[in-house]
Amino acid sequence: MANLLRCGRFRLALDRPLVMGVVNVTPDSFYDGGHHASTADAIAHARRLAEEGADLLDLGGESSRPGSEAVSLDEELARVLPVLDGLLELELPISVDTTKPAVMRAVIAHGASMVNDITALGAPGALEAVAASEAAVCLMHMRGEPKTMQADPVYADVVAAVRGALAARVAACIAAGIPRDRIVIDPGFGFGKTVEHNLTLLRELRAIASLGLPVLAGWSRKSSLGRITGRAPEERLASSLAAALIAVQHGARIVRVHDVAATRDVLAVLDAVQGRP
Repeated sequence: MANLLRCGRFRLALDRPLVMGVVNVTPDSFYDGGHHASTADAIAHARRLAEEGADLLDLGGESSRPGSEAVSLDEELARVLPVLDGLLELELPISVDTTKPAVMRAVIAHGASMVNDITALGAPGALEAVAASEAAVCLMHMRGEPKTMQADPVYADVVAAVRGALAARVAACIAAGIPRDRIVIDPGFGFGKTVEHNLTLLRELRAIASLGLPVLAGWSRKSSLGRITGRAPEERLASSLAAALIAVQHGARIVRVHDVAATRDVLAVLDAVQGRP
C-alpha cells in the first residue's frame, strides 16, 4: 500500500490511522439528523471536530441511513456548498459524501479534496467527474440502495463478494484515469448487510486491505452496535470506540466517526502500546 494518499492539494500520510469527522448537514441522518442542519451550526460543529484532532472532515447533504429518501440536486447543493465554503480556511481536507456527479463537480470546484460515494462512482459520469480533478475518492460497497438495502441481504461469502466488488470498482477507476494513490476503499458496514455480515467483515478486514489500498471503516453509532448492546444511538459511544479500535487493529487506515476527541484518545493508547510516538 502507498504511504501517502493524494487528496486534492493535500498529502495524507498513512503511517498511522486517520480520523475522519462526520458533519451531516441533513434533517434525517440516523444519529445527528437535524443537529447541524443549518449552515452556521454545521460550520461550528466541523470546526469543533477539527479542534478535536480530525485529520479530514466528511460533509453530507443527503442521508444514506436505511430507509432514507433521495433529495434533489438543488437541495443537496444548497445544504453542502455554503458549509464547504465556510470550512476551506481550516487547512484540512474536506470530503463530500455524495452519489451525484453534478454535486461532485460542484464541490470539487469549490475546493473539496475527496468524494465519498456509497455507490463507488456507479452513476453515469461519476468516474469522469473525479478523474478530471485531483480529488481523492472513497469507494464504498453497498448491496441495493439506502431505501431497501436492509431488506434481507444474503451473501454466499460476504468477504469474497465485497472484496470482488471493490476490486472491480478500483479497476474501473484506474481505467478512467484515477490513480491508485487517490483511491480509498470502504466495505460498507451496515449498507446491505446483516449484523453477522458486518462482524464477519470486521474480523476479516485484512482480506479487504489486501487489495493494497487504504481501508476506511465506518462503525460510528450504527444500528449493528445497537443490536449487539441494546443501546440507542446516543448511548453507543463505547461500542463505537471498540469497533474503531478493532478496525484499526485489523487493517483500517481511516475511521469515520462522530466522536473525534474520544477516538483520538483510543488511538493514542494503541500507539503507546505499540511503541509509536
